[in-house]
Amino acid sequence: MAYEALLKTLQERNKLSVSELKKVERVQKTAVAESLPQLLVKLGLCSELDVADAFVESGHFEKVKSDQYPLEMQLPESVSLRFLKNYHAIGLNNSADTITITLMDPEDQFVIDALRLATGKQIIPKVGLLSEIDAALAVQYGEGQTQDKQADDLAMDDLGEEDLEHLKDLASEAPVIKMVNLIMQRAIETRASDIHIEPFEQALKVRLRVDGVLQEIDAPNIKSTAAVISRIKIMAKLNIAERRLPQDGRIKIQMLGKELDLRVSTIPTMYGESVVIRLLDKENTVLDFAALGFAGRHLEQFTDVLAQPHGIILITGPTGSGKSTTMYAALKQLNTSERKIITVEDPVEYQMEGVNQIQAKPQIGLTFASALRSIVRQDPDVIMIGEMRDLETARIAVQSALTGHLVLSTLHTNDAAGGITRLLDMGLEEYLLTSTVNGILAQRLVRKLCPVCKEGYKPPPELVKELRLNRFAPESEIVLYKPAGCSACAGMGYRGRLAIIEFLPMTDPIRKLIMAHEEAGAIQKLAIEEGMETLYENGLVKVIQGITTLEEVLRVTSEA
Repeated sequence: MAYEALLKTLQERNKLSVSELKKVERVQKTAVAESLPQLLVKLGLCSELDVADAFVESGHFEKVKSDQYPLEMQLPESVSLRFLKNYHAIGLNNSADTITITLMDPEDQFVIDALRLATGKQIIPKVGLLSEIDAALAVQYGEGQTQDKQADDLAMDDLGEEDLEHLKDLASEAPVIKMVNLIMQRAIETRASDIHIEPFEQALKVRLRVDGVLQEIDAPNIKSTAAVISRIKIMAKLNIAERRLPQDGRIKIQMLGKELDLRVSTIPTMYGESVVIRLLDKENTVLDFAALGFAGRHLEQFTDVLAQPHGIILITGPTGSGKSTTMYAALKQLNTSERKIITVEDPVEYQMEGVNQIQAKPQIGLTFASALRSIVRQDPDVIMIGEMRDLETARIAVQSALTGHLVLSTLHTNDAAGGITRLLDMGLEEYLLTSTVNGILAQRLVRKLCPVCKEGYKPPPELVKELRLNRFAPESEIVLYKPAGCSACAGMGYRGRLAIIEFLPMTDPIRKLIMAHEEAGAIQKLAIEEGMETLYENGLVKVIQGITTLEEVLRVTSEA
């Protein structure tokens, strides 16, 4: 069978299942114009990188990096651009007797034979990524940025406000679909968590949030704004005629070999609708406490409170601090056949097998509070509340904990002690709080240093003394690390994130302070005296361990 070595390598690497292989073979019978490697990428079963790496391993081809493509044409004009585009091939080097070409499919003998006949030279094939070959072709043959070129062809100037049918037609055209797919592919390749598409008077901006930090990327032409946003709204099953009100939707897609769940949010702005897409990668979501940043005493304490049969566990922090991921990791640990778990969330972020998940819909009266009143009649062992937003929700959570349920929920506060005062401010009685809350976890996310390129340095003695770093390691052995940047981390110096944590267990001395209506500062002080490690201190521990940088810890903690 053709491509036998390639397919064997992909299966050995767990990039292609037997059922997916049968699917692509069925499609190939009708799509004779496209080779099997092209179909693997087009159907979203494998990423371009997976296919290229498999060719390198199975066929011993050399892989070409994006910065190795020359800016000038290497093939004679007798070789048409259309041919090169159809077969995703590009000239890499032209010498007296040979021409080196880069192909998405280096085993395509038809292309190699055709180029040998057209040039009269020996052809040396190498392998490259499909999108990088197409982008390099656009540069070599003077087409400039492909996205901008496509945008200019859309003739958006003719679009009237009421011409919805025309807008639908434009949003369904190949150039717009390709533009939106390119943006999503770029987001997946850079491990972005969010895509921000923002229209302004003179430009359309596209930014990706990678490891918590926004970076701007090449955006489509301003003329294509309405078509691009309409395409996303059609994919999310939103009303493209409604541009005056915010809308929310979901998209489920398979792209670059990944199954993705996208949450789409639109809001009207001065120059059009701003769209934010949250990417939830089910395959790469690690619901493991150690990988999330839990270790040592924190892991023990949190595991202990999860093992208790009833009570409330709160996870606090601002938006984007990883609260939901920690909550799902806790649910994963609790999710056994002996326990009934029911959640009420807005929205449901991760779908978990064996967990009954309720999507809150306030517009029809299904709020957290109304859902909770029904949940307790469903005989659950564990209840998860997406967020404690009001007194009614907090009261039902407390009643559930008092009647023998384990309740997990989140709060938006800056530290663990602040969670207590927040509940008291809501109007929850202190005697109910002290008798039900088992522990409060506060967390932030810091970027992890790239293990390949991080550089160690000896900190100045003044800094060691000021931060009292010798608490965590002997002064003579203290080595801190800084980001450098390499191909593995796309020059950022950081790759991935993990949590820094503080955990406040509900002890009797702390209960006495709560009953006496003491402020959060006093509760925090007592918890530290009892041995609580603050967010800042936990961050410094991870700095000493070489996991993150001092700048990252100062960026996300109040000590900055």
